[in-house]
Amino acid sequence: MNNQSRRDFLIKSGFGLGGLALSGLLPGGGSGFISSALAADLIDPLAPKQPHFRGKVKSVIWLHQHGAPSTLDLYDYKPELVKLAGQEVPASFLKGIKTSTQGGLGKLFVSNRTWKQHGQSGAWFSDLLPNLAQHADDIAFIKSSVTVGATHDISILKLNSGGLNPGRPSLGAWIQYALGSANPDLPAYVVLYNGKKEPTGGSVNWSSGFLPAVYQGTAFRSGKSPILHLERPELVEASQQSDNLKLLKQLNELKGQAYPEDTELQARIRAYDLAERMQTSAPEAVDLSKESDATKALYGLNDEVTKEYGTNLLRARRLVERGVRFIQVVTGPVDIDGDDRDWDAHTKLEENHGKHARIVDKPIAGLLTDLKANGLLDSTLVVWTSEFGRTSWGESGTGRDHNAWGYTQWLAGGGVKAGITYGSTDEIGLQVADKSQAVDTYDLHATVLNQMGLDHLKLIYKYQGRSERPTVVYGKVIKELIA
Repeated sequence: MNNQSRRDFLIKSGFGLGGLALSGLLPGGGSGFISSALAADLIDPLAPKQPHFRGKVKSVIWLHQHGAPSTLDLYDYKPELVKLAGQEVPASFLKGIKTSTQGGLGKLFVSNRTWKQHGQSGAWFSDLLPNLAQHADDIAFIKSSVTVGATHDISILKLNSGGLNPGRPSLGAWIQYALGSANPDLPAYVVLYNGKKEPTGGSVNWSSGFLPAVYQGTAFRSGKSPILHLERPELVEASQQSDNLKLLKQLNELKGQAYPEDTELQARIRAYDLAERMQTSAPEAVDLSKESDATKALYGLNDEVTKEYGTNLLRARRLVERGVRFIQVVTGPVDIDGDDRDWDAHTKLEENHGKHARIVDKPIAGLLTDLKANGLLDSTLVVWTSEFGRTSWGESGTGRDHNAWGYTQWLAGGGVKAGITYGSTDEIGLQVADKSQAVDTYDLHATVLNQMGLDHLKLIYKYQGRSERPTVVYGKVIKELIA
């Protein structure tokens, strides 16, 4: 083999004599899948892989506002809605949509907001987001977002995986599958969330789906130890633990040889290896003790209201610094009259959004400021997103119902045209005004993948005889958003 590496040999032999037969035995293999993943699947599925083209960012921070905030009360100022408040919804605004959501059709509703334009872009922000408003010129707004589904679990699943049913890989899993890991001592895909329990739907929203299990997201808890049982037991020496893990690995590998198609077993073998390395790397990655007081204050860690979410976002910045490719941050619940509620404000929108906005406004603004100050914003894509928006009409007199027909999301960071707005909703903020500018979940995913250097049409995994891709059979890159 001369000086040829084992990896080079495996890559080349995969396309040489018998290569097609070999590739058919590998996860995702087949003549329709041409990638260095052939060698990586045999040696290390998390080995770094080359993108389809040079990407503009190295990491994504995916800020899921769980429960669906009313972007009508945050970013989408509608003078006509203010004018018509309290009236029935004009029939002209309802054409082409079904309104059979749980709350029925109420009268047009306006919350007690004041609005101002900010920055050179003149972007509108309500008084709920005073800190984020200072970043108006860093943000590219998508005000023509649409989705499918009127229930949270279905639409959240679609937001994260592109599918309406469990079983498809999440966007972070696709990115990890396509690019591998940039840091062998940390997961390439990490999930952070507020609260004492997992968000609604749980791990299905960071699942690897039909991809090998090694590509699923790793949830980090709050506190010093981000993963349960990661620490070495107090009475066990490091050498003893190492010997135990080596024996366990040998036994697992023997079992794995008998069941090469069992990706759960393969993932477990690699998880033990990674866990041993993470005993040092993971606690260090989330340890904020060396961060300056000024940095902690920037994220709101000196305020009990913003401390937990701010901690997650500061950890997200540290994970970006350490090469983690996809960080999914999910907001948690707040107490509304003794009831834990996310952004889902069917009632008491003023109280609900007042509390949630205060929790996220300063930390998200701090994240953008910190990324920029550390030279990381150019290589990081921040995505502010939710499962859907909320209606122009009221529900129960004090809230809003679900709206899949027109709402706001935004991007900031590397390769994005900052300070622009793409698309718009109609005069009352109910539907996308120009349907040719509608941005579905598939389009958002295609655009994020593009910024990572991945063509969503070429990112293929062979599953049950079908060439699967992240955006199913849909999706387009929104080129107007790209610098």
